[in-house]
Amino acid sequence: MDAAELRALTDEELVERIEEVKTEWRDLRFDEAVGRLTNSMRIREIKREIARIKTIQTERQMAKEIEKQIAS
Repeated sequence: MDAAELRALTDEELVERIEEVKTEWRDLRFDEAVGRLTNSMRIREIKREIARIKTIQTERQMAKEIEKQIAS
């Protein structure tokens, strides 16, 4: 998923997505360890997707904090 698609998700959907991706990442690391990994590039893609999701979560958290400060 690209950043625009991830930004369209709710906070709960982002948490679900990150869990799904982490599960896939774990499975790929296992496949790599036993020598049956066919697409090693997917591991890199997953790491980037996790980073994108965490960045979006951080941005949303910072926006909430700024809103609190403005409201005070």
